[in-house]
Amino acid sequence: MSSSPIPAIFAVALAIALPHLSGHEGPDKPARSGEAIYQTFCATCHGMNLEGGKAQSLIKEVWQFGSQRYAMRDHVNFGIPTVGMPAFGAALSSEEVDNLLDYVVSKQGTKPSANPSIRREVPNEIDTELNTLAVAVLVSEGLNIPTGIEFVDDRRALITERPGGLRWLVDGELDPKPIQGLPPTWYFRDAGMLDLALHPEYEDNGWIYIANSDPIGDSKDRKAPAMLQIIRGRVDGHKWIDQELIFSVPRDEYTVSSVHFGARILFDTEGYLYFSTGDKGVPENSQDLFSAQGKIHRLHDDGSVPKDNPFYNHPTRHKSIYTYGNRNPQGIDQHPETGEIWATEHGPMGGDELNVVRPGLNHGWPIATYGKNHDGTIISKKTEYPGVTPPIHYWVPSIATCPIAFVSSARFPEWKHNLLLGALKYQEIRRLVIEGGQVVKEETLFQGYGRVRELKFGPDGALYALTNDPDQLLRFAPKK
Repeated sequence: MSSSPIPAIFAVALAIALPHLSGHEGPDKPARSGEAIYQTFCATCHGMNLEGGKAQSLIKEVWQFGSQRYAMRDHVNFGIPTVGMPAFGAALSSEEVDNLLDYVVSKQGTKPSANPSIRREVPNEIDTELNTLAVAVLVSEGLNIPTGIEFVDDRRALITERPGGLRWLVDGELDPKPIQGLPPTWYFRDAGMLDLALHPEYEDNGWIYIANSDPIGDSKDRKAPAMLQIIRGRVDGHKWIDQELIFSVPRDEYTVSSVHFGARILFDTEGYLYFSTGDKGVPENSQDLFSAQGKIHRLHDDGSVPKDNPFYNHPTRHKSIYTYGNRNPQGIDQHPETGEIWATEHGPMGGDELNVVRPGLNHGWPIATYGKNHDGTIISKKTEYPGVTPPIHYWVPSIATCPIAFVSSARFPEWKHNLLLGALKYQEIRRLVIEGGQVVKEETLFQGYGRVRELKFGPDGALYALTNDPDQLLRFAPKK
């Protein structure tokens, strides 16, 4: 084993991955190897090669909490609540903890730039079951955790960056000058500048809608209360102007939590604005109609509440609620044929879901779920429950579902009305074939070149994908 010290902060980063670990195998089964545990469960957040992702890289020289192994073991077993690290003493045997730590120790001393997922070149083409795609890396430098993209015309697109940026893409190239005048964004873990959407009449009114994490106080303060808000504004050259608040919650509902913010934004063909909120790490929020968290919401474009919303006459002050019982939805799109809204959401340890969004539905979290708690304990013994609408499809173990995009582009006739899905865990783009409202087939199209944060069809009919680790913009089109 390497003599390099394993830092205590490793336990902090590891904890974000260990939520996906199932309980240890018990006395009659051999302990899993450290590499097996890491690749099966930890790669979701820390990258397949320890390069980092949703959580920090596990290859470092400087560690926040020191390098004593006894301290690191305590952090894994008992957690560090101040940084959001849960306890995992119940999830892993002592031998498995040692195996996992030994594996990470053995990787110290390497350079992050040498990690295959960063070094690996994106292929020029890929063969799928039904076609061959030409692949181009449009942007490989200059982006900082790109999260959402919208094409404003044939030449230009806007890209959000999670730390709080908004950037122009012009003729396939990233404008080096960021857009100025955006509101302060609280950027920690799941929080930050998230998705964006264009008003259906953008060409006439110029409105751009953004979901970002709004803090009370200093946006750089990890302990500042913050909550998701929806704003709209216009972009004049490189300036954000005319900002208006479309959705927020009262200040007394702001909490200090950086997990499960959601958030995706969608305008449907009738002009309604849909957006998702995560439960912020408090599962009970999802079932509570007096909480805005763990929901999918629907509004008019100006932020007013449609009178036919399912809870319009409910005493809740969050009358924008459209569905509840959601954990952390990070993908949303409208079926091009049926007009129904579909959404994906992250499960905990397993139990990622694909749902159809209909008014007033309860999607069950946490009273009915296919997942387990982050420490391996049971959340609910129920996968079905009276009054709960089961998912159209679910994944166990978790694949960390993120963006979705229905195929309506004429350039992909073989995939007509299929659903494309970006999965963070193994850096995938999947194609889902849907028949009769059910997923009947899945094909992995692309894997291992970055955590897929966004999928969008452009004006040219090509598919565009934003990834992080590495941060890049990719373009896929059928090869002629």
